[in-house]
Amino acid sequence: MKIPRHLAIIMDGNGRWATSKGLPRLSGHERGADRVEEIVTACRELGVQVLTLYSFSTENWRRPKDEVWGLMNLLKRYVLSQRRKLLDNNIQLRAIGEVTKLPKFVQIPLRALIKESSGNTGMVLNLALSYGSRMEITHAVKEISKQVSQGRIAPDTIDENMVSSFLFTSDLPDPDLLIRTSGENRLSNFLLWQLAYAEFYIDTVPWPEFTRTHLEAAFVSFANRERRYGMTGNQLRGTDN
Repeated sequence: MKIPRHLAIIMDGNGRWATSKGLPRLSGHERGADRVEEIVTACRELGVQVLTLYSFSTENWRRPKDEVWGLMNLLKRYVLSQRRKLLDNNIQLRAIGEVTKLPKFVQIPLRALIKESSGNTGMVLNLALSYGSRMEITHAVKEISKQVSQGRIAPDTIDENMVSSFLFTSDLPDPDLLIRTSGENRLSNFLLWQLAYAEFYIDTVPWPEFTRTHLEAAFVSFANRERRYGMTGNQLRGTDN
């Protein structure tokens, strides 16, 4: 079965799942963290090279303070509890976004594990934290503009490859497949540039119920698709006259 080299996931529905069961929203996020562990393991075993998880967006800071604080504590707990497993399974941890906005009690263990796992080659686990794609693209435009003003870049040399090189994912391949759970059909400011030619898979189950079985179903769907990148199917097959 064809496996996406780079898989991106919008882990949606934690809070709504909890509310539907009469539980606090944070309980949904806690259950969602368990799913992260299962899906990371499955991706590593199935041969995914890069897994990017939309973990906390720039807009999520607007949520109630107690929920945000709970999410930060949950993130710290995940990093500490998964340290040994990530290292033993040759998984490299990364983070994209405005990581400096995270509380220090999160930043310290996060940066420590990123450094400790930097030499791992089995799979990249890329956490999007305090991340927004519009912010990322704006940052890239500012950096390119600065280098143009300094005479280091000529304006007429700016192309798509150059813009990509200034994004947070500059040394990673673009995602091949995007999975979004809980049935929502939008990108929510996630990897807008990088997802230009990704295949989309929307699953109606909320993230706390998303299992390896659901993941494999998404991969089957992906494997059966023809990615044409603007060409015709005949062109890809070399049969176009």
